[in-house]
Amino acid sequence: MDTSFFEDVYEVAKLVPKGRVTSYGAIANYLGLKSSARMVGWAMNGAGAYPDVPAHRVVNRNGLLTGKHHFQTPTRMQELLEADGVKVVKDKVQDFNKIFWDPATELL
Repeated sequence: MDTSFFEDVYEVAKLVPKGRVTSYGAIANYLGLKSSARMVGWAMNGAGAYPDVPAHRVVNRNGLLTGKHHFQTPTRMQELLEADGVKVVKDKVQDFNKIFWDPATELL
C-alpha cells in the first residue's frame, strides 16, 4: 500500500474540526479517489500510531462508528467524540448531516 496515500489521508483527518465528523468516502473523494473509501478506512486503522490524527472524527457514510474496534477499548471512539461535543447513541453520530464536515466543500 502506498504510504504517501496514508499520509494524505492523515493530513485531511487532522483538519476535521472539533465537534464535527467526516466520512471515509468524503476523504477519498477529496483526494480524487472517489471509490477508495475502504482504502481510507485501512489508513485510519493505522492512525493510532499518530496521536495528532483525530481518527475518531472519521466515521462511515451513515455516521456509524465502524472503526471503533481499532481503538484501545470498544467505547474509546465514542468517548473521544463525546469529549468533542458530538452526541453518539448506539454507535451512531446524532445530527450527522448537521455536523458533517466535507473536505471537498470546506477546503475550497
